[in-house]
Amino acid sequence: MKNLQLKLASAITTAGVLVAVGAVAAASGGGGKLDESLTGYQEVPALSTSGAGEFHATISDDDHAIRYRLTFSRLETDATQAHIHFENATNNGAIVVFLCSNLGNGPAGTQACPAAGGTIQGVIRGADVGAGAVDQGIDAGEFQELLRAIRAGSTYVNVHSVGHPGGEIRAQLD
Repeated sequence: MKNLQLKLASAITTAGVLVAVGAVAAASGGGGKLDESLTGYQEVPALSTSGAGEFHATISDDDHAIRYRLTFSRLETDATQAHIHFENATNNGAIVVFLCSNLGNGPAGTQACPAAGGTIQGVIRGADVGAGAVDQGIDAGEFQELLRAIRAGSTYVNVHSVGHPGGEIRAQLD
């Protein structure tokens, strides 16, 4: 009986170690999905608006690209630009990636925002990471740093509008 108890305890301990190792491997592995809802309530300061949006993204298994789709509607005024910013949920932060702009201020190839609402989509790669957060440790082209910030919950998507140039709807990525 004692031998059976020892074997059972050993099996339980081994299973626990394997589960823990698997969880660490999954957390540090590549890929991942993001599905976030944008609202004015996540803006800093919070904003009451009828605007709403959805951001869906998939990080490639090799951690070299993010395929995304951003849909938004019912903004109080026309959309001007949308970005991924680097900062926690309680502050406003630097632009790391331009998603769209109607202001002519994005890097070459930045797509136009659907002013009255709609959908944009694309792929983010290292070349799309700008130098806006260099003072915070993310240099231009540092895609892996962007991924680390996303996985830490320290980035957000923001849609800016004419009436709310600081941002009308926002979602923290985590």
